[in-house]
This record gives sequence, structure tokens and C-alpha cells, in this order.
Amino acid sequence: MTERIYIARHGFRLNWINSVWTSPTGLPRDPPLTAYGETQAEELCQYFLSFPEDERPTAIFSSPYYRCLQTSSPLAKALGIPIYVDHGIAEWYSPVAPGTGLHPRPGPTESLQKYFPEVDPSWTSLYYPTRRGEALDELHERIDTFTTAFVPALEHRLPLERRQRLLLVTHAATTIALVRSFVGDRHMHMKVGCCSLTELHRRTPAEGVDEKQIIGGWKPISVVSGEHLKGGSSREWGFEDVEVEKGRVVEDPGVPGSEYEEDAPIGLQRQLISNL
Repeated sequence: MTERIYIARHGFRLNWINSVWTSPTGLPRDPPLTAYGETQAEELCQYFLSFPEDERPTAIFSSPYYRCLQTSSPLAKALGIPIYVDHGIAEWYSPVAPGTGLHPRPGPTESLQKYFPEVDPSWTSLYYPTRRGEALDELHERIDTFTTAFVPALEHRLPLERRQRLLLVTHAATTIALVRSFVGDRHMHMKVGCCSLTELHRRTPAEGVDEKQIIGGWKPISVVSGEHLKGGSSREWGFEDVEVEKGRVVEDPGVPGSEYEEDAPIGLQRQLISNL
């Protein structure tokens, strides 16, 4: 069983300080990090290198977006560990406005290797969010479904030495939903800064959980901490920052020209877990 899970948000994004930018991947809404964001990623790496070897991550799971892979890369290189990509921990988009197309989706894992050779394409994504966006409760349902499939899939698809301690690199909203799922508290409050870090340890049967329990099966040691960063926590975000109208998340436009693209695959890829 995976004994520790670390969760980090990506570093500071270029589009936050510059309205004119180019995506290295060519994908809309896929900005790289700023120089400051790259420094944050390196500080996160150095923080992990200060850990005893038996506390360091043994593998990284990343959102497929460039900024998350860019944040993951320094540590993957330093420790010689793979980056596995799973769309289950990809960005959260609010529901798409009718008639405006679909939200973007990064390309297949193999296409990301040319930017980050540390990416290991042997892992196939367990879950794909709909490109039509999600309400907040749908985001939580996505993550609960993902975590419930993810942990047993680790045991079947990765050797013990690779799955013992994992770092998940993702986005602010996804970080919150992941922490809430693993801890078992959907109302847990947090504001997630860039390159902030959460550390979760597996609960034991002595603590009142079944050894196979996933949702609620981990306890928080630290939550969205920025103490390892010289500049501290920055650009913090929480669900209270979501724009709401009449009790619903405000819709966002899709990508122009995507109106006739197929929204597939979607959801849990059951063929990957049918034998678990």
C-alpha cells in the first residue's frame, strides 16, 4: 500500500503577468511557468532532496498540462524517478457556455515526452474529465472516483518500490478535491498557493480505518504549506474565489473552433480496472 502521498500545486504561471504569451505545446490555456515559477519548482525539488531517502517520492504523477510537468521535472531529474501522466488530476474548468465549444485537453502522453523526457508513457490515464466542464460537486465526484480507482491500480501496475511514496502535481481546485478525498472531509477549508505542498500519511487499522479504505484513508501531516519556499505561499486560491451566480458556478466559454470536436474519452476508463 502507498504509505505517503504528497500533493503540490504547479508554480507561478506566465499568463498571470503577461497577456502576450505562447504555449510551448500549442494548446490554448496551457501557459508555461514564469522565471519565478521555475524557481519555485526548483525550491520544491531542493526541499525534497533535504528529506531522508526513505521519505522522498518514489514516483511523480502529474496533470498533463505543461505548467505541472514543468514543476515536476526538476525533482524527477534529481531523483531519477518517472513522471506518470493522468488526466484524472487535470485542471478543473467550470461548465462551458452553450454554443461556445469545448474546453481544451492536452494531447496523449507520448506527445509530452518531447518536452519532458522524464515522462513515462507506460501509465495510461485512469480518468478523463469531460471537456464540457464541471460543477463543483462534479469535480469532487470526479476526484473521489479517481482516487478510489487510483490506489488499487497502483498495486497492480507499479512495483512496490515505485509506489511507496508519491508526489501528485496538479492545480489549485484539483489539489483541494484530492486532499478532501484522501482525508475524507469534503468541507475541509484550504487556500492553495503556487508550489505549496501537502503531506498525507496512510492511516492504520489502529486509527479506526480498514486497511483497504481509500476515501478517508489518509491523515494530513501538513496542508498546502509554503514554508519551503523563500517567497512563501503566493497566488493562493480557494473555492470561495469561484464566481457564482444564483448558486451556480458561472459558465466559461470553450475554445473557438472546437464546437464540432468529440468530447471523448470521458470518465473512468473501466477497461483499465476491470481486473483489479
